[in-house]
Amino acid sequence: MFELRRLRLLHELALRGTLSAVAEALAYSPSTVSQQLAQLEREAGVPLLEPDGRRVRLTEHGAALAAHAARALALDERIRAELETLRPGVAPVRIAVFQTAARALVPAALTLLAERAPQLRVEVAETPPEEGLFELSARGFDLVIAEQYPGHTREHRSGLERHLLGTDPVRVASADGARDLASLRSRPWVLEPRGTAARDWAVQQCRAAGFEPDVRFELADLTAHVPLIAAGHAVGLLPDLLWAGERPPLRLTDLPGAPVREVFTAVRRSDVERSGIRIVREALADAFAARARA
Repeated sequence: MFELRRLRLLHELALRGTLSAVAEALAYSPSTVSQQLAQLEREAGVPLLEPDGRRVRLTEHGAALAAHAARALALDERIRAELETLRPGVAPVRIAVFQTAARALVPAALTLLAERAPQLRVEVAETPPEEGLFELSARGFDLVIAEQYPGHTREHRSGLERHLLGTDPVRVASADGARDLASLRSRPWVLEPRGTAARDWAVQQCRAAGFEPDVRFELADLTAHVPLIAAGHAVGLLPDLLWAGERPPLRLTDLPGAPVREVFTAVRRSDVERSGIRIVREALADAFAARARA
């Protein structure tokens, strides 16, 4: 009989690629991960791992068992979800959320949850969408709030279900106002770090306007963009969710076509019917709708 904990280690290795990454993600030592996978290999009676330079990789048998492990973990979650209907709130809901949603949506959603399900424990971590969606697949989180920019699609990971919360306009931000995007070609820019969807999309907007942005400031924290722009040291592109109902301390100008980013929640399909997750998704949807009406 296979132990589910060891099956999860194999599943994590299939996702993360190295024993050290699995150990870091699950707060184990690399030697413990190695020992548990060796025990799983003995239980399976076939080689699951083979050397690959200084690393290891899954054998054909290992890949097959990892696929079964994913299904076993999903079944375990469905069972737990069914049991939770008898006692809602028995398990915490772990949420990964990007910065502006943490600012604009999470407090209002938690207020609703305090009224609707006071026994439910909700744990929130600010996490970039790319990382959050990966960790959702790896069962590091139960729910992710993420965003998608127009024309910049995110990878659709198998086993995840998305639900659109709504759309969020993105505008040009400057201290003195901008006639249009092209008029800012000679100005310094502040953008999010390279490799993020927000950065890639912003650069594409500038290129479509006929110039390459002079990015002098790379800051992941959007609230740090605001004083730089307000003081006239830079210009940028900022989403409306950042203001969380407050009056912006700078000038905002619509981009051509008034583009919006989509804000969505994602959960594992095996967890869709879990009562705690369903209640949290409903609270987030209501918080987003209330903000849109404000």
